[in-house]
Amino acid sequence: MNTGGPIVDKNIRPDPGLSKPDKFRTAVQGKHSKATERTPVPAITPPLAGAFRRAKQHDRMGIGGYVMTMKKNPPALKGQIQIYTGDGKGKTTAALGLALRAAGHGYRTYFGQFLKAQPSGERAAARKLGGLITFAMFGRPGLLRMKGRPDPEDVRRAERGLALCRKAMLSGRYDLVVMDEINMALYFGLLDLAAVLALVDEKPASVELVLTGRRAPAALIHRAGLVTEMKAVKHYFAAGIRARRGIED
Repeated sequence: MNTGGPIVDKNIRPDPGLSKPDKFRTAVQGKHSKATERTPVPAITPPLAGAFRRAKQHDRMGIGGYVMTMKKNPPALKGQIQIYTGDGKGKTTAALGLALRAAGHGYRTYFGQFLKAQPSGERAAARKLGGLITFAMFGRPGLLRMKGRPDPEDVRRAERGLALCRKAMLSGRYDLVVMDEINMALYFGLLDLAAVLALVDEKPASVELVLTGRRAPAALIHRAGLVTEMKAVKHYFAAGIRARRGIED
């Protein structure tokens, strides 16, 4: 079974007069190029050969790439405010990707989820990252269906979540704070806009703040340095395909 390295055709016998790098390159290329077993190819130059050796040393997972070494004390960020909004799929996914990238450089993320409580793949994955991503859930199991005034319990949970996100943001422990679905918590009346704006205005200069969810208020958009609107062009949900484990949750 190939584990990510080059595919070598064992039926090709390179010219015995070639150097070891030539033999290897001829065997690899023989099936996919005009090179034959008696057509020498340039030997791997020393710098490139060194890179191959380093890749092999780092490739402990056997997938043909480097294993990133996380920095223990990364430099402070020049923090910005980002908003992912719109009706299309991918807002939480984008925030998760950002948290994963930050973790690769040793930055710590606090990921507060305002409307979610069910088990998910991202939280299971975070447990394998050595504490670099901390999840907190403020919602209740099941879908939030708003009819009339919001349930006081949902309001209490959202307000507690906002307080915890503020505490994390000001703690000095986290470099990235994500408030997932906070825009919808505002839309449903679970939070007061003034309270959220006050939190945003308190953001330390070294903290990256990300807010996700549909219907981002204009006041938040005005304060953000980056706003991305996910546009729904086509979705397989319309064809009756339900949420799939590992993809949607």
